[in-house]
Formats: sequence, C-alpha cells, structure tokens
Amino acid sequence: MTDMRTFRQAVGSWAAGDTGAVPHELAARVPVRTAVLVEGLSDVAAVEAVAATHGRDLAAEGVCVLSMDGAMNIGRYALFLGPTGLGLDLTGLCDERERDWFSRGLERAGVPWSRRFFVCSADLEDELIRALGVTRVRELVEREGELRPLLTFLNQPAQRGRSPQEQLRRFLGTKKGRKIRYGHVLGEALGTDRVPAPLSGLLAGL
Repeated sequence: MTDMRTFRQAVGSWAAGDTGAVPHELAARVPVRTAVLVEGLSDVAAVEAVAATHGRDLAAEGVCVLSMDGAMNIGRYALFLGPTGLGLDLTGLCDERERDWFSRGLERAGVPWSRRFFVCSADLEDELIRALGVTRVRELVEREGELRPLLTFLNQPAQRGRSPQEQLRRFLGTKKGRKIRYGHVLGEALGTDRVPAPLSGLLAGL
C-alpha cells in the first residue's frame, strides 16, 4: 500500500522537475486529504514533533507535512496540490517577511488565506525558542552534546551585540542538518502547554 512517505517523496520528485512523479492515481491510493505547506525540513520536523506530543499521528489522519524548499515556491505547490490540481485541502506556516508572497501565491491558486495559513513572527525557530525560553533551549543544546560549539559560537565578535534569543536562533543555522535536528528536539520539548500560537492554530485546524 502506498504510504504518506511515498507521497511526500513523489511530491519532492515532481518539484525537482519530474512532472510524472505524482499522478492523480498516486494521490488516490494514499489516504491524504490535507497538505501542510512549510518552508523547509526543519519546519516539517517541528510540526510533526509537536503533533506527536499531542498524541496525534498526522499521517494516519491523512495529513502530509511538505517542505517546499523555500517560501517562493508556494504558488507552484498550491496550484499543483490545491483545487486546480490534486484537490487537497491546504494549510501551512510562513514567516512574517513572506506573508505577502504567500498571500499572492495562494490567491493565484484559488486558495483562501484566512484561517488556513499561520504566520510566525520571525520564523518557526524563533517561535520555538521564545516559547521554551533561552535557559531551556541552552539546556537542550547541552543535552544534545553541543554546548561547546554553542559557547564557541557565542564568543564570536558578531554575536556580542545580539540578544540571547537571536544568538540561539542563528546558532541553529550554522551547521548543515542542525535546524532539522533541533526542529524535532525543540518541538518535542514544548509539551502540550507551551505551543506557540501559529503552531497551535495550525494543529487546531487539522
């Protein structure tokens, strides 16, 4: 039986240029009803981790969280997956600086913005760090065995004028794969009572 992972991989192949990778027949075989559109893989990790802490299995619910590999791809994804394409319900997250881009792309695809797409003040990592607090995030970094790299990073002259929250946010992006790893770690650490508003709104609407 075709599963959600297969569907996600096929959408990724289509986005890379294989126009035959996600035929309507594939979507019909997968129990998918909703696509959650996010910018990157770290966002996928965070959304799925937070959902799991709430006891939810998004794949079993017919929900596929998809990385678009950049907010500027929203128009293509919305056209392909939404009412003019595979006919899936669409929802998702975007950064504040990408709000207008998202809104225009969704409008071209005939997808309503209101109550379906949620905006992070800077980005999702920023939302997670603010929700957990700097002290807790540093504890998690230490637990993951990365306290020394963090301290080395914080001693760089470029970091000295930044707030502790901004320093942590930038640290997460300094090594390939680190944002994805901490998307899961921070999302899981939130529990059920500290979920940032954009994530809470997203999950409530699924």
